[in-house]
Amino acid sequence: MILCGDRLAADKALSVGLVEEVVESGEALSTAMALATSASGQSPTSIAACKRLIHSARDVSIGTGLIAERDEFVALFSTEDQKEGVNAFLEKRAPEWKNK
Repeated sequence: MILCGDRLAADKALSVGLVEEVVESGEALSTAMALATSASGQSPTSIAACKRLIHSARDVSIGTGLIAERDEFVALFSTEDQKEGVNAFLEKRAPEWKNK
């Protein structure tokens, strides 16, 4: 695809894992906003960790990336937000993130 400059239809891009979702024409913005709204309900600390990992992935090997992922997970596991997330889930309520 890259070397030959081939164009891909949306269904082909989805089937080869190049994209995660295909939406109807004109629905990209509303779909993106819905995803952003969903993400905004997550712990800000965990969102920041995910963004750090995504941004660093282009500059490191897979092995280094996996180590970084483990390190972020371990760091997140001892946060107040992790405990709040579990408690909110068990109590069937929305979490109240402290960003700590």
